[in-house]
Amino acid sequence: MRVAIAGAGAVGRSIARELIGNGHEVLLIDKNASSIKPERVPDAEWLLADVCELSSMEEARLDRCDVMICATGDDKANLVASLLAKTEFGVPRTVGRVNHPNNEWLFSEAWGVDVNVSTPRIMSALVEEAVAVGDLVRLFTFRQGNANLVEMTLPEDSPFVGRSPREFPLPENCALTTILRQGRVITPDPDEPVLAGDELLLVVPADREDEVEHLLAPSIHPG
Repeated sequence: MRVAIAGAGAVGRSIARELIGNGHEVLLIDKNASSIKPERVPDAEWLLADVCELSSMEEARLDRCDVMICATGDDKANLVASLLAKTEFGVPRTVGRVNHPNNEWLFSEAWGVDVNVSTPRIMSALVEEAVAVGDLVRLFTFRQGNANLVEMTLPEDSPFVGRSPREFPLPENCALTTILRQGRVITPDPDEPVLAGDELLLVVPADREDEVEHLLAPSIHPG
């Protein structure tokens, strides 16, 4: 997969390293010459350009990219870059970084954003998760699919402790995507049982969140 990242600061470089480590091609773009530091991520491609200018995005060959991640520290630039990527170059997937919570409502399909990532929201969600075993915590929203990425730490008395994912009677359009266990990321195996204390990451439509919460932790959320 080829991924373009707008913004080559600490956030953009960190994302690039992770993606390259997972075998993806990455292009880092930044308009500030001081941010162009190929030695920091030597396996990435680098481009000195303004992501808000159409000519620059043509030079970046966004039409060859599968994903555009707009991770600058400027919400206006992230919105414009997302819109250009989606409407002018047909990039299949766009991710927009929200720097200021008051601007989160703008990061929608209207601006070409498929997924918005709000650092304050994620941080607050992680705080909630740390103190609320058995509660469903929303991490972020997939605008296009009207679904959310949610997390639940499975309580000891959940009826699904010791049972395999294929036995989870999840509602329609809900999916268990990842299990976090003792610092490890585990791809769900249909036949491998889950354990108490596992952090389950699921994609769930907004109107089914309560149902999933009651299903996985009925003693905490009787319904």
